[in-house]
This record gives sequence, C-alpha cells and structure tokens, in this order.
Amino acid sequence: MTMQLNQHSSNPLAANRRIFIRNGCTTLGGAALASLMGREGLASPTPAANTPSAMSGTHFAPKAKRVIYLFQSGGPAQQDLFDYKPILNKMNGEELPPAVRGEQRLTGMSVNQSSLPLAGSHFKFSQHGQSGAWLSDLLPYHREIVDDVCFIKSMNTEAINHDPAITMFQTGSQIAGRPSLGSWLSYGLGSENEDLPAFIVLVSAGQGGQPLYSRLWGNGFLDSKYQGVQFRGGNDPVLYLSNPSGITRPHRRSQLDAINKLNQHQYQNELDPEIESRIAQYEMAFRMQASVPSVTDFSDEPESTFESYGADARTPGTFAANCLLARRLAERDVRFIQLYHQGWDQHSNLPKGIKGQTQETDQASAALIKDLKQRGMLDDTLVIWGGEFGRTSYSQGVLTPDNYGRDHHPRCFTTWMAGGGVKPGMTFGATDEFGYNVVENGVHVHDFNATILHLLGIDHERLTYKYQGRRFRLTDVHGEVIEPILS
Repeated sequence: MTMQLNQHSSNPLAANRRIFIRNGCTTLGGAALASLMGREGLASPTPAANTPSAMSGTHFAPKAKRVIYLFQSGGPAQQDLFDYKPILNKMNGEELPPAVRGEQRLTGMSVNQSSLPLAGSHFKFSQHGQSGAWLSDLLPYHREIVDDVCFIKSMNTEAINHDPAITMFQTGSQIAGRPSLGSWLSYGLGSENEDLPAFIVLVSAGQGGQPLYSRLWGNGFLDSKYQGVQFRGGNDPVLYLSNPSGITRPHRRSQLDAINKLNQHQYQNELDPEIESRIAQYEMAFRMQASVPSVTDFSDEPESTFESYGADARTPGTFAANCLLARRLAERDVRFIQLYHQGWDQHSNLPKGIKGQTQETDQASAALIKDLKQRGMLDDTLVIWGGEFGRTSYSQGVLTPDNYGRDHHPRCFTTWMAGGGVKPGMTFGATDEFGYNVVENGVHVHDFNATILHLLGIDHERLTYKYQGRRFRLTDVHGEVIEPILS
C-alpha cells in the first residue's frame, strides 16, 4: 500500500490520503478499517502508546462482544410499568404540588392546562424475584427475568420532544447529523462476520406513533460503510438485495467484477475513500445474498422457541419475530442489533394503549433474555430496553375514573440493561415519591452511552473522529461511566 501511495506523491490528494492512513491506523477507526479490509490486514501487534490494542480494537478487555438494543419509541410510562408510586393513587386527582414541579418546563400540549391533576396507575404492582423488583401486572413475563436485569430508574435527558430525544439517545446530540451509536461501534470495533453487516436495524412493522428516520441509524460524518442496514419482514428482508428474474449468481459476480474495475480506475484518479467503501459495500451485498436467507429462515427453530417468544414470532416484522431474529444475528456475531418498536406515545387513553404495547413486547423481551442465557450468550451480549424519555405523573387532558393520559417527561424515567458485564438483579437510582424528579444517582444519556462503550472495551473519551477541525465523540464533552452497575 505504501508503494502504491508513493506513486502518487506529486498529487496533493495522495498526500491527504497518506495522512488519512497514517492518522487512522493509530485510532480505533484504523482497527475497524483494517478489519473491514480483511482479517489478514490488521495492524501491527505493537500499538502506539495510549491507543487501543491493534489486535483487539479495544482500549481494555471488554465484557460484551455485541449489543441488542430494544428501543421503545414514544416514551413508556414508568409509573405504569416499573416505578411504583403509591402516593399517586392516594392523591389521585389532586394537583401536582408546585414545589415538586419547580421551574421545570412543560410541553406545548399541557402548558395551557388549568390543572395538572396527579394520575394514579390503573395497574397493580408487586415485587418479584430474589431482588424484589417492582413490576406492574402489565409485565407478567418480566417477572421471570428480574434477577437477570439491572433497572435504572434515574434516567434523564434535556430533550422534551420525540425527535430530538430519540436523536439524543442514538447519536449523543439533539441535532441531527451525528453518527449513531451503532455506527460509532462499527467504526471503532469493525465486524466479526464477513458475510453480514456489523450494524443491523429491525423496525416493528405496522406500528403507528412517532415517525422513525433512517438518520437514526445513519453514519453521520463517518464513512458510509458504518451506517446501519435495515432488515424488513417478508420475502425480501433487505431492499434491492435479490437478483432480478433471469440473473444468476455467476452473472451477478461477473457484473460486480466489471463494476469494481471501473470503480478502481476512478479511485486511482480521485483517491476518494468513499469509492473504496462503495466497492466493499457491493461485495458485502453479494455475500449477503447467501447469508441473509439463512439467518432470516426460522424453519430450523423448534416449536419450543415459538412458544417462548409468543405466537407473533411466526409473523415476520413483528417485535417478537425481530427479537428472535436478533438472537439469530447475535449468534452470527453481528456487533450491534437495533430494534425499534413504536407506539408508546400515550397522551390519552393510556390504560388501553399501554396494555396493547406490553402485550406486543413483554413476552418476547423476556424470552430473548432467557434464550440468550440458556445458550450461554448473555454473559457477552448486552441487552438494553428503554425509550427516549418518560411520562408525567399528572394527567394530560381530563382525568376520569376510567381514563388518563401522560405527557412527555424527560426529568426521570426507567430503562433496563442485562448481560454483557452488568450486575444482575439490582435497581440503580431513585425518583421522588411522585415519580417526578431524580433524587438518587441520576443517569444522563451521556452517562448511559459512556457505559455502553465501556462494556464493549472502549474509553468513550478516546473514541473520536476529527471533522471540520473538531474531534467529535458520541458523548460530546460529557459522560461518566456508571461504575456501580458493572459486574
């Protein structure tokens, strides 16, 4: 490679390319680039000081090898699921005390309400497992995994509306354009499967609610090879992957060879790294024509699997089917598997709406944990469940004996993590008696993302990418690893 670059020493683009390679090979990105070029292309086993191991691509020994992120889009109401607050039922209909709200802002949907009546949950809570975790009766299957899970009840964020809040969780910024978490991991760690992307996205089919945009799994200013690849339910999980009628695999191979020669010629003239990425992506797509049908074919799964995940697991594109597919992708060492399930945005008719959401997600979420554990994979697979913010303890709109809604609430909410180096059977952080403010061990989004990276062997302050003269990172200039939850 050095000899080839020297041939273009009079070309200023070649100099830029040489600087790119020189700098890239001393970063996590260099390790990822080497991985994507082929396992034989890994950097020297003697890394520079203060850099990740060139052979492992990590700053220190990782606890997790992969992530399955079950993102619940819309903001699940923690008071009706995990964060038991009996005072809300006791004071149902009474005004939220001004001292509790303080100067905190409200959304445009409830700021003009003349009253903010506290809304008690319609669902009964009880404790489960040796850990004594509180769960509402909406989550019967979660009862079976509470001793494998770490509940974080003190999550908080600045974002009060959906799009900036989801963007914040996925990219570390409320403003669109930054690389997503999965892209950062692909850039930093590369891939362990040459026939599947390192970053795969699964969106539950047919769900209403807040829209999801492909930029949530986009590469931002990173190379395009680090973006997430969406799999869909149905006969063609990846768009435009299958050959058209009349095109055989040898025909496709011949066509790719011709295209690659043209791209190589263009690269020699322009030295644009994106041309190399395009070649690599064409080759990945060709390999995926063989690997995707295998991983998405559930015919080899025993009946007991579908009994565990639920009847919906037989229907491609459902949350249950996506959870099962996530396990199959994890078995094939896909680095980051992102699931999205919409519909948790219950401003009104919450009792009915949240019941439907939990019926779609509770069994499969628990089954995934049990399945990974049974297969000996939970120890090195980090599973995450949570949304972009929580819901208010007061009712949005009119509170009636049979109905209530909850507005957006970023000040405190609950998520959970399991496996991959997280302590099982514990609850971290706490909210006040009204479930309105964090009172113990607050966890900001940046702290959460820093911890995810840490579990994968990455120092979040050292995974950076220079763009437009500034070194960016997932956690911006913030973030502290949540040490007490690490095993």
